[in-house]
Amino acid sequence: VQPNNYSTFYDDQRQNWSIMFESEKAAMDFSKQVCIAKCNSSPVLESVLYQDLLLGEGQGVEGGDSLEVAYTGWLFQNNGLGQVFDSNVNKDKLLRLKLGSGKVIKGWEEGMMGMKKGGRRYLIIPPALAYGAQGVAGRVPPDSTLVFEVEIRRVKLAKECSGSDGLSVSSRDSPAPSPVPSSDGFSAD
Repeated sequence: VQPNNYSTFYDDQRQNWSIMFESEKAAMDFSKQVCIAKCNSSPVLESVLYQDLLLGEGQGVEGGDSLEVAYTGWLFQNNGLGQVFDSNVNKDKLLRLKLGSGKVIKGWEEGMMGMKKGGRRYLIIPPALAYGAQGVAGRVPPDSTLVFEVEIRRVKLAKECSGSDGLSVSSRDSPAPSPVPSSDGFSAD
């Protein structure tokens, strides 16, 4: 993904190609399809597959950084997007999390590393890095592969936080447990 609705890639002969899309939405939709195709062509999904949709600005996030995130989560069904099982996109509250603190599913911890403020990324997460064999009652069936579109709205770098984490972690209003691994939502760190 490049600025101004461009995407670039290398073919199997290491030839560099660029595609210019007519709109940001067209570029993002294409990138999502590329990520789904990568997932469908891998024999076994063992790690998080991710595809940037928008690069964002500034420094890439790393463990210890506090983030505020807008997200939507889908079940991966029939080789594509199934039903939405969780989203905070049209809600007042963003999800607050500290990368590396273990408060969200492992697939998020891995898949969001290196993202930048304002960046959007598509994540396809295998069951072992999501909710595994237990799933989430009534929402995520056992052994589900999940797809998330995540956007980092705010970042507080760990280096800037002298002594406190700046963004306090509060409980969420939503009864939805995802992408929090335990059903009790957040506890204070």
